[in-house]
Amino acid sequence: MSSDICRMASAFAFIALLEICIIGSMALAQTDRDQFAMEGASEQTVKIGAIYNQVGSQSPLDLPSARGAGLAVDEINRLGGIDGKEIELILCDGKSDTANVGECAKALIAENVSAIIGLSDTDMVLAAGPITSAAGIPFVTSGATSPRLAEENEGLFLACFGDNVQARAGAEYAFNEMGIKTCSLLVDGDMEFARLLAYYFKERYADLGGEIIMEAFINDSDQAILSQEVSDAHSEMIYLAAGPEEAKAVIEALRKADIDSPIFGGDSLDSLDLRRDGMGRIIFSTHALLDENSSRTGEFVRAYKSEYGYPPENAFSALGYDAVKLLAEAIDRAGSSDPEAIFQALGNTSGFSGVTGDIS
Repeated sequence: MSSDICRMASAFAFIALLEICIIGSMALAQTDRDQFAMEGASEQTVKIGAIYNQVGSQSPLDLPSARGAGLAVDEINRLGGIDGKEIELILCDGKSDTANVGECAKALIAENVSAIIGLSDTDMVLAAGPITSAAGIPFVTSGATSPRLAEENEGLFLACFGDNVQARAGAEYAFNEMGIKTCSLLVDGDMEFARLLAYYFKERYADLGGEIIMEAFINDSDQAILSQEVSDAHSEMIYLAAGPEEAKAVIEALRKADIDSPIFGGDSLDSLDLRRDGMGRIIFSTHALLDENSSRTGEFVRAYKSEYGYPPENAFSALGYDAVKLLAEAIDRAGSSDPEAIFQALGNTSGFSGVTGDIS
């Protein structure tokens, strides 16, 4: 078992529970600055691999995270790099496919990277983690939230909170702060992330005294029938454990069926696709409230806007940024780009102050 990096804080200290009911539309801005690998690399660089899904179902989370990582690399290199060596970030597109993600891990290892960061989904990390672990390459996932990942993969660290923490925060907010006593639970049974999130939410919500009126898997379900079942349950809220693309389709169907109950979920709902007219009231847990006026997140928000011409799309941008800064700090403390030295330094991390919170 590796020593995973964990949040040393209560659930509400570093989880922003965001409620959105947006009028109008927002579109995911594109950038042609999605490849951050530097040209002319030499022995005077520190090679860090990054696996992010730039297309497909995971792209609403991974694209911002990759951009945040690129911003962090630029900032570090402008200040002289790590002990005088610039970072070379080698980005591989997993294309939202676990087989491709596994191939990315192998390709980056072949590039002799010192460590790898990336990915925002548990299933994707499960495709890469065993490969990096077997090769002895440290892997810091910026956004995959299963608390089991570090236990099952030697050398793997989480730079984000766990699903047990965010599900608990959501359950407590719904029951204690909003007084919601009944819930319909919808789950993508094909996703490890969704299954774990639903499990932890259901456990905590029941402990508090909440009642799950109905449960259903959304996989291959008839949206009209599913919507009718939710309507017939007459629950006060819906908890939706699914990826961003699947969640969008379900929410659209529910709203089309005139179901206006608040929809709760985890960090996968932190997507621009859900912040538009007609999506209704959505409440989700995420890794930071990115506010330009915040003492913790403001500097990052301004730098991101300056670099890309628009504000951060979601908190995953800050996770990518923090993952690079966290890894660079560990490499600097190790005084070496040797993977084993980096692994030890990561395990000894204490009090790292990131955009998304303090990490130890």
